Amino acid sequence: MTEAIVEIRNAVKAYLANVEAGDAVVVAVSGGADSLALAYAVLKESAGNAIRAVAVTVDHQLQANSGKQAEKVSQQLREMGYENVYIKKVVVNTESGIEAGARDARYQALSEIAQEEKSSKVFLGHTRDDQAETVLLGLARGSGTRSMSGMAIENGIFIRPLLSITRDQTENACREIGMEYWSDPHNLNTEFSRVKVRMNVLPVMEENLGPGISASLSRSASLLRDDADALDAIALETSAAMNLKDLDCEKLSDLPRAIRTRIIRSAIYASGAPSGSITADHVAHVEALVTSWHGQGALSLPGGVKVERISGRLSLSNQ
Repeated sequence: MTEAIVEIRNAVKAYLANVEAGDAVVVAVSGGADSLALAYAVLKESAGNAIRAVAVTVDHQLQANSGKQAEKVSQQLREMGYENVYIKKVVVNTESGIEAGARDARYQALSEIAQEEKSSKVFLGHTRDDQAETVLLGLARGSGTRSMSGMAIENGIFIRPLLSITRDQTENACREIGMEYWSDPHNLNTEFSRVKVRMNVLPVMEENLGPGISASLSRSASLLRDDADALDAIALETSAAMNLKDLDCEKLSDLPRAIRTRIIRSAIYASGAPSGSITADHVAHVEALVTSWHGQGALSLPGGVKVERISGRLSLSNQ
């Protein structure tokens, strides 16, 4: 084994340690270098522990000949040694954009396969470079600590063991094992925000600020995630005794802003706002009803949520 393979296998090994012999783990494989290197590492590390590795490639049906690409990936996985390989075709809802729609469809498909296979872990091939891009996108949105904390290594059943591994390492690993990887044309389409960051923003930062930007951004994400987790826990504990549809404005105003805004966001979602629909601006407008009250009218938010201040209390309802 060469250096890149060793690093990737070691990264995977820790997350297989708690999987019982005979259990299944699912690996998402697009055919790119990241996911193929991950699939190889999971297969090799699973074999010695009698863990059943299951591979899934999702056909988003967004490109011509996407079915042929999915079949090619399936064949590569079988040649690699996988016995259980799924091709999952999905229909992408593009109302919230192609990127978001494809992601939602993909995660739904992976969750369904995990349920079928009775697997408690789905391995994803996101790398340190992906993490750096995510942090910059979060910074650009101005969405706060949680957004800039990037992707979690573990999020429910989803595991991202390669967040300390670079894209170069996964490409080297594929070359080392003689595996031809696919370059998704969408990765060159600068209509997508992530591609703009990858092709235009990060290279300029590396050129002007020096190498190591991706590593620094990834490290910042880890620190910010610790902070966000702590603040979320405090906000949850503080709001435990509150009625989220009828909040005391005076009590809210006495809280630190980082806690107050988290409680407000939670209250909006508890009233029926769709997941991911509430922006920092939405929260700021609601917060103004608490801290900058001068007779503003009711606010209408996504999901039919209505927020208004009545007799010193913040009232939330669903229209």
